[in-house]
Amino acid sequence: MQTDRKDTTILIVEDEAASRALLVSYFTNEGYHVLETEQAEDLLRRVREERIDLILLDINLPGKDGLTVTRELRAESKVGIILVTSKGDEIDRIVGLELGADDYVTKPFNPRELLVRAKNLLLRVHDSQQLNSAQTDAGILRFEGWQLDCNRRLLRGPDNTAERLPEGEFKLLQALVSRAGIVLSRDQLLDAIRDREWTPNDRSVDVLIGRLRRKLKDDPAKPTLILTAHGAGYLFAGKPD
Repeated sequence: MQTDRKDTTILIVEDEAASRALLVSYFTNEGYHVLETEQAEDLLRRVREERIDLILLDINLPGKDGLTVTRELRAESKVGIILVTSKGDEIDRIVGLELGADDYVTKPFNPRELLVRAKNLLLRVHDSQQLNSAQTDAGILRFEGWQLDCNRRLLRGPDNTAERLPEGEFKLLQALVSRAGIVLSRDQLLDAIRDREWTPNDRSVDVLIGRLRRKLKDDPAKPTLILTAHGAGYLFAGKPD
């Protein structure tokens, strides 16, 4: 898989102006979006806010050093980290890798080698991000600002408040959202929520619909998400994301 370079952000953290300018120029010419800084005090914030994919991190920085930064970054982020070290920093390189750095290069470095290392690491980072995204999205239904986590029966609202649904309510909402725009009869919904036989006069669905409407802040007098199809059943009218 190839990564789109213009959408890939690399942050150069280097206090030597000449070395920093060389790295910035090199990766910019290769088509990457490049940011730079001479200090590492606010890297955690920048990684969170600026969607940084890869950091080239000088291990010998004034103030907060590269090893400390590596430990802090890896505790909260999966951003790619390549340490830039001097020839005499062998022990620091080993410690840096143990703390979570992905790779290292030694000054003076060959730009082509650095590019290959960066490209290979970016591929791994992007593959990991896509896998994590797929795992996060698996089993999650999204609609009108709401999220239903089907693995944990967790309903999360637009205000980010969350509530674990009882099994009946969860199965009913899952059935409705999964078939948005389709009228489902009470019999179909009972089949979805019950693992046992039900009777013709079973009103469980109506009770659960009322509870779900309250939790979804869907006015029972004028509902917009779960509509009643009189004589037929219920219809989920919300727009799935």
